Amino acid sequence: MDVYRPRSEDRFSFGLWTVGWQGVNTFGSAVRGPLDPVRAVHRLAELGAWGVTFHDEDLVPAGTGAAERERIIGRFRGALEETGVVVPMATTNLFTDPVFRDGGFTSNSRRVRRLALRKAAANIDLAAELGARTYVCWGGQDGAETEAGKDGRAALDRLREAFEVLCAFIRERGYDLRLAVEPKPNEPRGDVLLPTVGHALAFIGELEHPEMVGVNPEVGHEQMAGLNMVHGVAQALWHGKLFHIDLNGQRGVKFDQDLRFGGGDLREAFFLVDLLEREGYAGPRHFDFKPPRTEDDAGVWVSAQACMRNYLILREKAAAFRADPEVAEALEASRVGELAVPTLGEGESVKGLLAEADPDVEELRERGYGFERLDQLATEHLLGVRG
Repeated sequence: MDVYRPRSEDRFSFGLWTVGWQGVNTFGSAVRGPLDPVRAVHRLAELGAWGVTFHDEDLVPAGTGAAERERIIGRFRGALEETGVVVPMATTNLFTDPVFRDGGFTSNSRRVRRLALRKAAANIDLAAELGARTYVCWGGQDGAETEAGKDGRAALDRLREAFEVLCAFIRERGYDLRLAVEPKPNEPRGDVLLPTVGHALAFIGELEHPEMVGVNPEVGHEQMAGLNMVHGVAQALWHGKLFHIDLNGQRGVKFDQDLRFGGGDLREAFFLVDLLEREGYAGPRHFDFKPPRTEDDAGVWVSAQACMRNYLILREKAAAFRADPEVAEALEASRVGELAVPTLGEGESVKGLLAEADPDVEELRERGYGFERLDQLATEHLLGVRG
């Protein structure tokens, strides 16, 4: 039996736009044809995936008439029923059509903003109908290349208004659905609003119903800003705001590569899996990657399967790392667990703290923390030479 074969309880999901990406980039046209959403559902089910997600236009192309729209949705629903694949999340494309060239929710054009809200609300209806519990909002074109053309404070006002309108819509409909902000620092705009997890969390705190809104961090997006994805996710968990997560690979501060999970910074992937599993994250493990332009149709599915397989391999290695007695001893020597002990104990006061005699400062100055040993043990588990 393949121990790295995904099971439904692993909660692995893929967007239709991931396996369906045709390989288009700034300097190259499509290398693969369109992928029928029904075929995508069946192939993902064969590989062991649990869920499938979509932008509105991934499923129903723009301009589709009512009758054809119902036929497309009916076929898709039939594929879900046949395979047992679920729809845990959906989102809206507010970035491809030229009408959204200056953004959707924060366009300088009031008419465009109203169109964007109608488009999002319409797809929220479909998402709820198909059982989605999370609705991701990625700004896309909500940004700027020049400060002269965008009033940053007014843009945040309009973004807050959009989230409050959508929260009100969800509440009026009675949907069991939460919104998740997806941060990204740049691309396609030179600067995108809410560029990092920290920015998104600060924004959420200003909403009328912050309990309805969380974050959807993406590995590549945080790393594009030169940030530590594990720390960003830890902060989202600390706030109780990790509603969803996008897993992929990235190699440094550059364009959004969307490599398969494990295909970028492997150490960061290891520690991310370790964090998610130790914290008992129960949401989807969603892969937002793009099969490279080098691949044909067969390569698309090899890449998708590798995302899940790499997560399961890393989960096994992270568990072995935590179970290693030498690691336990190194953790103790590094005083990692001591960080969880309150600096002032129960019943202690600042007055008592100030009256306390200083410790042996020379000893504290000289003593190291042993992080190199601990980190090397993690590296050896990751490289497969321990366990």
